[in-house]
Amino acid sequence: MSGDKSAGKDAKAPAANSSGGAPALVTLATAQKQDVPVTVQVNGSVVSLNSVDLRPQVTNTVSAVHVKEGQFVKAGQLLFTLDDRNDQANLARARAQQQKDEATMADLERQYKRSQDLVAQNFIAKSAADATLSQLQAQRASVAADRAAVQSAQVALGYATLRAPIAGRIGAVNIYPGTLVQPTLSLVTITQLDPIAVSFPVPEGNLQDLLEAARTHAKVEAVVTGGKAPLSGTLDFVDNTVDPQIGTVRAKAVFANADQSLWPGQFVGTRITVRTLNGATVVPAAALMMLSDGTSLYVVDGGKTATRRKVKTLHTFGTNVAVSGVEPGEQVVIEGSQNVRPGGKVRVDAKAPGAPGATGNGTTGVTPGSAASSDGADIKPPQRERA
Repeated sequence: MSGDKSAGKDAKAPAANSSGGAPALVTLATAQKQDVPVTVQVNGSVVSLNSVDLRPQVTNTVSAVHVKEGQFVKAGQLLFTLDDRNDQANLARARAQQQKDEATMADLERQYKRSQDLVAQNFIAKSAADATLSQLQAQRASVAADRAAVQSAQVALGYATLRAPIAGRIGAVNIYPGTLVQPTLSLVTITQLDPIAVSFPVPEGNLQDLLEAARTHAKVEAVVTGGKAPLSGTLDFVDNTVDPQIGTVRAKAVFANADQSLWPGQFVGTRITVRTLNGATVVPAAALMMLSDGTSLYVVDGGKTATRRKVKTLHTFGTNVAVSGVEPGEQVVIEGSQNVRPGGKVRVDAKAPGAPGATGNGTTGVTPGSAASSDGADIKPPQRERA
């Protein structure tokens, strides 16, 4: 019997609060309407768009080194010269053989022309002219082979000069004049620094938004430790697979890097806006209540009556959240909701910011550092530990 009486008292408690109980003391905030950028903020690493490991194609001796380590070079700039004396001799030999065979071919052409005249006058048999023609054709083939041999010798001679295939910065140089090099030995590495790329992982839940952002080359921000302002780049690439172990897809953004603010292998913080919620309703995250039947909050009308309403979270940023189920301009409870009952009366804490008569600026739904108001300075520098 005592249990039934207790249950009856509990069942009447909400009604007592709504009819004549003391109003709950709460703090209110006004739901705002604004455009909310949906951003993804992760740590990434700087990677070069082009990096070439320069190796010789022949075994030879270095005769001259034309660059210093750490030097910036242009595409086509001379880097190393190998001993080319043997290649020069081979080229001269091939050209001499070509000239010899061309002279023989010219003589056969004159003989064939005279034999045609003699056949026309019936001084010699036609078979004699045909034999001369066969010799001429064979000699023409020899001349063609000589020309190919000259080209081959020129290619071999070209291996003696090594030029920069791309513009970039020279790495460490451990090759000196007199060093014997071979195709298995790396002479130097050239790395492109401008433009440069930043590679970063994006959760697979944002994949479709990321693909849409890649089609429009969306803006990507990056900040380095000690940097004054975020650097701006464009989304250029999204990988074709999702890593099943960590549930992320790799993306890459390209940045102008004329001042070398970004360096290959460096860790940076990145942020990309994958889409924008236009005209979304924004409330402080403190207003939300995670209950067994879903997410809800209390809405207070003009008569100071609280109504519990279910909402759907669209995007959380900073201390605010974009929701559906609440209209802009409605008052929501952000403090004291544990004392509020559905249909019960509330009274506003006059000392709280945002309350009627308070001297503060009120709760606007946008806080410093949020995705809607940030100028990029809130991107945290990356941790030095690798993931």
